[in-house]
Amino acid sequence: MSDHSQQEIELQAAAFRRLQQHLMQDRTDVQNIDMMNLAGFCRNCLSRWYQEAAAERGIEIGKTEARELFYGMTMEDWKANYQNESTDTQQEAFAVAFKENVGGK
Repeated sequence: MSDHSQQEIELQAAAFRRLQQHLMQDRTDVQNIDMMNLAGFCRNCLSRWYQEAAAERGIEIGKTEARELFYGMTMEDWKANYQNESTDTQQEAFAVAFKENVGGK
């Protein structure tokens, strides 16, 4: 691997870690459902992408483990500390966003 390729990987990894910190420490007020409804992805998607990247490299990581690695805690702890109840309007928008961005893939 060239120095340029290694440097690019390191920069991408650093950017990912900063995104993770931003979502997990700086902006815990932003709800996953709102992220999905506005951007088409959420923290759970990021943890799933991590799991998929591992699988592509022959590394088995389960859904629960991938989420705990990304969140830095169990989903139960995250929900208890940061997740609010969603409204009917949010749930309706989520059904559409999930179908468009996750369900058909």
